[in-house]
Amino acid sequence: MAAHSVDTDVIVVGAGPVGLMLAGELRTGGARVTVLERLAEPTTESRASTLHARTMEIFEQRGLLDELGTVPHDTAGHFGGIRLDFGGLDSPYRGLWKVPQADTERLLGSRAAGLGAVVRRGHELVELRQTESGVEAEAAGPGGTVRIRASHLVGCDGENSAVRRLGGFPFPGTDATRELLRADVAGIDVPDRRFERHEHGMAVAHRRPDGITRVMVHEFGKSAAARAGEPEFAEVAAAWARVTGEDITAGRPVWVNAFGNARRLAGHYRDGRVLLAGDAAHVQMPVGGQALNLGLQDAVNLGWKLAAQVRGTAPAGLLDSYHDERHAVGSRVLANIEAQALLLLGGPEVEPLRAVVAELLGHDEAVGHLAGMISGLDVRYPGEDDDPLAGRRAPYWEPAGGDGAARTAELLRTGRGVLLDFTAGLSPGAVAGWADRVGMVPAPAPHAPASGPPAGPGGRPVRAVLIRPDGHVAWADYGSAQLDTARLGSARLDTGRLDTALRRWFGAPAHDRAAPEPAAGV
Repeated sequence: MAAHSVDTDVIVVGAGPVGLMLAGELRTGGARVTVLERLAEPTTESRASTLHARTMEIFEQRGLLDELGTVPHDTAGHFGGIRLDFGGLDSPYRGLWKVPQADTERLLGSRAAGLGAVVRRGHELVELRQTESGVEAEAAGPGGTVRIRASHLVGCDGENSAVRRLGGFPFPGTDATRELLRADVAGIDVPDRRFERHEHGMAVAHRRPDGITRVMVHEFGKSAAARAGEPEFAEVAAAWARVTGEDITAGRPVWVNAFGNARRLAGHYRDGRVLLAGDAAHVQMPVGGQALNLGLQDAVNLGWKLAAQVRGTAPAGLLDSYHDERHAVGSRVLANIEAQALLLLGGPEVEPLRAVVAELLGHDEAVGHLAGMISGLDVRYPGEDDDPLAGRRAPYWEPAGGDGAARTAELLRTGRGVLLDFTAGLSPGAVAGWADRVGMVPAPAPHAPASGPPAGPGGRPVRAVLIRPDGHVAWADYGSAQLDTARLGSARLDTGRLDTALRRWFGAPAHDRAAPEPAAGV
């Protein structure tokens, strides 16, 4: 069949959770999106089933939690198989939330489609070219070849990313040396196990309410196998028997796979008009659900920036900040996962190390540090050194009076930035030039009088704060620690720093900005 052409603003390759999250973010920001997905139908395999606190906050920012319904959660997690309590996190969503990946994908797919993203299933990327004005891609689909022109293209197509390969991205790291065999199995009855260590290996089992039991097993000292595909269930059952002594051969496997401790991180997340997100940018052992959450947070960081680039409102360097911010986060996550893999898959030789880590996790400060790192709540992007909030996720304030009607996250539903003025001291004209990109919310009574003004790190009262569309703080203004509520707005706010922050993250005000050139393919 003859090839036919399509024009769009952004091509997203991969319709897994990360690609669909990005598609929704781009549409929220006003960019046209076409998603290419190799599979003809969504997968029903829910290999990742844990959402962490930061991801749940992001879902609230976009109004997605109601559609998830009641989500089971637990405050007990682990670090390398050693119990770690997530109950002390500073978030309304402290703990680990159990959402099957298929449900997450359906939720994000429905959102993306509802916002107008075009998802082309059964379309496999086969060619990719960058030009001076955009990107040209070819995909093999059920109706023949489709040629698509766009301003930018993002690979969200997993650890075997075609975008990364066709785009020539360096992908340094190490291949797996150890592996876990995993299966969802119907018709077996084995005890639940939580990283149970035996003489010859480690075993995990958890039976869900639907009767399906997820089993995972690792044999100490056994190297990762060279595999052309997924293992057979017989291999899983044999390893399970050698480690636990139990026979699960009568079970019916729903799906089976193997995953190892491979560790790779793309040298750069952006090459001109082509970018990577999720497992296309980083490969890691999926321990504790961090891989999925890391990828979803990549998408939320990138979405608003790329949409601004397409619309012509992005300041210089905004799109580069995606690599600068998320590559550093990815590197840190891969390091903590490598440490966990050593604790989890090591044999008797790591028992002394496990004992020391378990002792450290008896101290609140150590628990808080690791829980904050794994949950994504402690991420701080580079900001002004003297601003304790800049770069951090915005705290959960209730600027409508403390009744929960307008928490910080709810103010971000539109995908625009938000300026909260807790003093009623800023002129409405402070963001007039950015009204299409930033909403201003006067909040003269953020809390009940007895609680005083909202406080940032160190107890200094926060007088105003500018929040990026991804929920991270771009700028804040503070009073002194001794300033009482009545005098909170008496001192003049530093609008010069505010103007600098607005220009840095949201571009020039409308009256200063030349009309943008149309994006490629428009």
